[in-house]
Amino acid sequence: MLGPLTLAYETYGTLNAARSNAVWVAHAWTGDAHAAGRHTPDDRKTGWWDDMIGPGKVLDTDRYFVVCSNVIGSCYGSTGPTSINPRTGKPYNLNFPVIMVRDMVRAQQLLREHLGIDRVLAVIGGSMGAMQALEWGIHYPGQVASIIPIAGTGRPSPMAIALNALARQAIYNDPMWKKGNYRPEHPPADGLALARAVGHISFLSEASMNLKFGRRFAVRDGVFDFFGQFEIERYLAYNGRNFVDRFDTNSFLYLAKALDLYDVAWGFDGLDEALSRLACPSQWFAFTSDWLYPPSQTEELVAVLRRLGRPVEYHLVDSDYGHDSFLVEPEKFTFRISDFLEKIAAAN
Repeated sequence: MLGPLTLAYETYGTLNAARSNAVWVAHAWTGDAHAAGRHTPDDRKTGWWDDMIGPGKVLDTDRYFVVCSNVIGSCYGSTGPTSINPRTGKPYNLNFPVIMVRDMVRAQQLLREHLGIDRVLAVIGGSMGAMQALEWGIHYPGQVASIIPIAGTGRPSPMAIALNALARQAIYNDPMWKKGNYRPEHPPADGLALARAVGHISFLSEASMNLKFGRRFAVRDGVFDFFGQFEIERYLAYNGRNFVDRFDTNSFLYLAKALDLYDVAWGFDGLDEALSRLACPSQWFAFTSDWLYPPSQTEELVAVLRRLGRPVEYHLVDSDYGHDSFLVEPEKFTFRISDFLEKIAAAN
């Protein structure tokens, strides 16, 4: 049993008098609750889905009350491995329980109740956010009018698990990890940076890497310098170093485990029984170059829903940007979300 529980969250727009205009945004693996806008004018970056949330945007804050909460297990304000265990007065570290995506959504129900929202118009999210949206629809059918899973899967493939296994080994082999008992000011930086690089490769695609980097050698390096690097190598190293500064290692491991464990049919007799509980309309998106959660995995779920006679809409989006397509090219599909939400709002 985990408690007391803290959930960090942000809201955008205004909850109407009927409390009927809420849209729940679920973030991906290393995301946070800061989905849009800037906290201060000096902030270098806006929230991670700022293109989507705001007045006149897809999630129009003049119409909708948008909620985004940080998942449990993370390090951005919600209870996770870096939190103080009230039983010991010390950080949980590896005493934090193994969590599943289903547990994240259970925690979100507590926040929904705290906000006084009986039912949300939609739950929308990409990657791990798509998993959360699906869990909402299956396990809390009375609390959600629709779901919009983007670049998701019903269960990660052995290949996806294998990539996370490599990331874990990179961390475990770093002597600074100390079986999770590292000091925050001295994290296993080399291991975490390499783990992030492994993960980041899976978010890209061959086409996007060719477009952005090709086989170009770093300008500062000589081609025949033994330690010289291609631009793609420098990019991965840079991305890894930056990640160490903003994310906790144990949180990375716990959320990776939650991704690997995800199976929509967990606790059911099979996929049909699990998806038979999804009664609300759903709108699904997959991307042609996504090899982490390829379109076939979304299409498997959509096919079952259609066979069960559920109201389901599916769109395969042509994009060269791999798994990250939903963040890089939102203009290719978000107009469909606007239309879908219009219909859901009109029916509710």
